[in-house]
Amino acid sequence: MTGQENKEAAASKAAKRAKFVELAESRTVNAIKAIRIIGKLGNKNAYQFDDSDVQKIVKALNKEVDALKARMSATGSKETVDFKLD
Repeated sequence: MTGQENKEAAASKAAKRAKFVELAESRTVNAIKAIRIIGKLGNKNAYQFDDSDVQKIVKALNKEVDALKARMSATGSKETVDFKLD
């Protein structure tokens, strides 16, 4: 590689990193907000639910976090998690 090619490769790598950081931060903040909104369903004065409902929600969220870890690892997986209470 020439010096120019090295500079272009480094610039491309830096741009990809910057885009990753931008999207990762935004999407993580959105995911945290969504989880907090789900948590508001815990208001027993407003909603009727039981432990099995809570366990299903937590299990679905944990499975998706596990799928995220797999996709972000070197052995990346494309597993998806569907969720229904009933």
